[in-house]
Amino acid sequence: MKITSTSCICPVLVCLCFVQRCYGTAHHSSIKVTRNQTKHTEGETEVHHRPKRGWVWNQFFVLEEHMGPDPQYVGKLHSNSDKGDGSVKYILTGEGAGTIFIIDDTTGDIHSTKSLDREQKTHYVLHAQAIDRRTNKPLEPESEFIIKVQDINDNAPKFTDGPYIVTVPEMSDMGTSVLQVTATDADDPTYGNSARVVYSILQGQPYFSVDPKTGVIRTALHNMDREAREHYSVVIQAKDMAGQVGGLSGSTTVNITLTDVNDNPPRFPQKHYQLYVPESAQVGSAVGKIKANDADTGSNADMTYSITNGDGIGVFSISTDKDTREGILSLKKPLNYEKKKSYTLNIEGANTHLDFRFSHLGPFKDATMLKIIVGDVDEPPHFSMPSYVMDVYENAKVGTIVGTVLAQDPDSANSLVRYFINRSAEEDRFFNIDANTGTIKTSKVLDREETPWYNITVTASENDNPGLLSHVSVGIRVLDVNDNPPELAREYDIVVCENSKPGQVIHTITATDKDDFANGPRFNFFLDERLPTNPNFTLKDNEDNTASILTRRRRFSRTMQDVYYLPIMISDGGIPSLSSSSTLTIRVCACERDGRVRTCHAEAFLSSAGLSTGALIAILLCVLILLAIVVLFITLRRSKKEPLIISEEDVRENVVTYDDEGGGEEDTEAFDITALRNPAAAEEFKYRRDIRPEVQLTPRHQTLSTLDSIDVQEFIKQRLAEADLDPSVPPYDSLQTYAYEGQRSEAGSISSLDSATTQSDQDYHFLGDWGPEFKKLAELYGEMESERTT
Repeated sequence: MKITSTSCICPVLVCLCFVQRCYGTAHHSSIKVTRNQTKHTEGETEVHHRPKRGWVWNQFFVLEEHMGPDPQYVGKLHSNSDKGDGSVKYILTGEGAGTIFIIDDTTGDIHSTKSLDREQKTHYVLHAQAIDRRTNKPLEPESEFIIKVQDINDNAPKFTDGPYIVTVPEMSDMGTSVLQVTATDADDPTYGNSARVVYSILQGQPYFSVDPKTGVIRTALHNMDREAREHYSVVIQAKDMAGQVGGLSGSTTVNITLTDVNDNPPRFPQKHYQLYVPESAQVGSAVGKIKANDADTGSNADMTYSITNGDGIGVFSISTDKDTREGILSLKKPLNYEKKKSYTLNIEGANTHLDFRFSHLGPFKDATMLKIIVGDVDEPPHFSMPSYVMDVYENAKVGTIVGTVLAQDPDSANSLVRYFINRSAEEDRFFNIDANTGTIKTSKVLDREETPWYNITVTASENDNPGLLSHVSVGIRVLDVNDNPPELAREYDIVVCENSKPGQVIHTITATDKDDFANGPRFNFFLDERLPTNPNFTLKDNEDNTASILTRRRRFSRTMQDVYYLPIMISDGGIPSLSSSSTLTIRVCACERDGRVRTCHAEAFLSSAGLSTGALIAILLCVLILLAIVVLFITLRRSKKEPLIISEEDVRENVVTYDDEGGGEEDTEAFDITALRNPAAAEEFKYRRDIRPEVQLTPRHQTLSTLDSIDVQEFIKQRLAEADLDPSVPPYDSLQTYAYEGQRSEAGSISSLDSATTQSDQDYHFLGDWGPEFKKLAELYGEMESERTT
C-alpha cells in the first residue's frame, strides 16, 4: 500500500519509494508505503529481489493551527490490490482516528478536521489496513504510520522568573555582572528559528547592557554613585526568529538597586556651634547634642565623637548614640556662672568602618568648634561642707550647743539664709537649730547607752526665694560619761566541794559596764571592808577584769550548812570611779576525786535512789495517772448505786443485794444474814470481830426470846433501833430486807440460809432401796449423814 502526501519529498525518501515500488511490482499483494507515486523510466530493467514485507515505516506532516474552512489534506493511502473498482476498503485506526483524522475508505485520502497545537501534542500514531469490501478480509497486513504536527511560530518567548530584583554595589567597575535572565519559547527548537531567542535592552541605557545571546546584564558606566541615584528599572526584551522581522517577543523588568559602600566621609553642617547650659545643670546629665551628616547608610555611616581640644575638656564629655548617630554632650563637673561664664570645645566625628578602596576620597572624619555659654540661675544656698559630724556629751543640759552649720547664697545677690531641721524622724526631735545662725542645740537629755548616734538633716533656704532649698546631713555622736556602775556579767551558780582544800579556786567571775570602754574596764574586784572577814571564802582580783573565788578552810559539810553567801564589790576605771555590790551564792556539793560534782543537798534523795530526773518525772506521772483512775472509779461507783433488792414483790429467795465487797470466806460475822431472814435462827448476840464496839448493846438472844409474843412490825422496829444505835455498822446508808415468814409453821422454813445452823432429822437410808438409779444419791446423803454424826 502506498501512502502519498503533498508534502515535500527528500532524496532519501525518493530512493526508498523506488525500492518499495520495485518490491511491490513483484508482490502486488503487499502494502507499500511511500510519500508519492513514481514511475520507471522507459527501458529500465526490472530488478528482482528476494521476497520481503510490502510496507515500510513512514510519516505524514500536518501544519498546526490550521484555520481554513475545509479540512486540511494530510495524505493518501493506496494498496497495490486496489484496481480502482472500489473493491478495496481502507480503514484508519489509532490516535485521533475518526475524530481528528478521517479517511475516505474508497480513495484512501486522509484529512484533518480540527486545528492542532504542536505544543499540546507533537505527533499521532495511527494504523492503516486495506480489506476486501465484499468479504471484509484483509488484503494486506496492518501497517503503522505517524502523523507529525509541523510547528509554526505561534509562541512568544516568556520570562518565567520575572520581574527581577537585584542589587549591585555602587562604584563598581564597568562590565560588572548584575544578573542573567532567561526566556523560554514553547515552539519547536529543532525546526526553523521559531525558538531561537535574542535579548535586547529596551530601558536602562546607558547604565546597563545585556548580552543578546546569554541574557547577562552588566553595568555600562564607571563609578555609579548610590548617593546620586539608587534605584534603576531595566526592561529586557527576548525575541524569537533570531530577532528577525516578524518574530514574536516578550519582555521583563529588572529592578536594580545600588548598595552602599563607605565612599563618603562625615561632615558637620556648620563649623561653629553655640550651646547654652544653665549653671544649675546636674553633674552627669546630658546638656546638648551635635551631629555630623554622612551620605552613606548602615554601618558605613557609623561614627564616633570625641573632644580633641578646648578649655572645657575636663568639664564636659561626649558620647555617641548608636541609633541616632548623634554626639551626646554631658556634664562632668558642676558649673558656676560666677567663676566661669563660657567654655570652648573642639569636637571631631570620624567613621568607624573604613573601606581602603576609597581612601583617596578621605579623610573620613570632620571637626567643628562648640562654644558653651553658662547661664546664670538663682541657686539655692550652698553649705560650707557636704556633711557635718558633731560631738556632745550625754546627760548634758537641755540647750547645750552641739555645733554650727554654715550656708551661703552663691549668687551675686548674697541673700540671707535661714535654717531648720526636718522633723521626719523621732531622733530629729532631740535637737533644735537657730534659724539665723545655724547653731544646733539639744532639746532633750541624751543617753549614750540608749542612742549613741543621731543623724539629722538640716535645710537652708534663702529669704528672698524660700522655694530654693539645700539639704545637708549632720551626724551627732553622743560622748560617754561614767554614769553606769559595773555589774556581774551574769548570774553565777558557784559550787564548792565538800572535800575542798584551803586556797582552792572554785569559780571565776567577770563584770560588764554599759559605759564606753574609757569609763568601763579596767574593773576592780574586792570584799567590803566594812564587813567582818569571811572565814570560809575570799576574793582575788586577777587584774584582767576577772576575779577568782577561793576557799579559806578545809572541808565543808552539806549536813551542817549547804549554802554560803559572799558579798563582793566591783569598781570601774572611770573618772570618777563608780562601784556596785553583789552577793554570790555558793552551794556545797559532794564531788568526785577529780572535782566533778556528784550531788548537792537539794538532790541528795534523788541521787541516793539512783534515779535520774527523767525517771523521777516518769514516776510522778504514773502516780498522778493512778490517782486519777482511783478518783474516777470511786465517783462512778457513788453515782451508780443499785437497789439492794431486785424487785419489791420478789421475796421468794432469801438473798440480800448490796453494793459492797465482803471480807471473804472468813468474814462470817460482819453481816448475820440468817438473823435477818429467820429470827428464830439467831441463837446468840455476836459482835463484829473487825470493829470494837464502844457501847454495850443488848444481846440478841434476849430479844429473840420475845419473838413469839411480837409481830413482824414490832420486830422490824427493834432491828431499826439497833441499827441506828450500833456504831459498828458501815459508814454509809444500807438497805436491810426482813423477809420474815412467820412463826409456828408446821412445814418450817424452806430457805437454805439456815441449813448451816439447824440439823435435819430426815433419814435418807430409804434411798438405797430405790434401786441402782438412786445409788449415787444414797451414797452422797449417806456421807453427809456420817459427817454430821461425826
